Amino acid sequence: MAIELIDAELCSGCAACVDSCPMDVIRMDPDEDVAVIRYGEDCMMCELCVVDCPEDAITVTPFAVSPPVRSWG
Repeated sequence: MAIELIDAELCSGCAACVDSCPMDVIRMDPDEDVAVIRYGEDCMMCELCVVDCPEDAITVTPFAVSPPVRSWG
């Protein structure tokens, strides 16, 4: 998973990250009125959510865990 954390203490609930995510990884929690990670495995590490977050509440890891690619032979 590339998106690691949305700090609920810092999140203001503005939904800028939800609007900027092209993969719909982030959604708003209607009960808490903060952004939450719903589909973290779909994150493509574009970091648009990090750029658009006015509170710096989002942490994206610099690399995603993926299986190694092996060549034929």
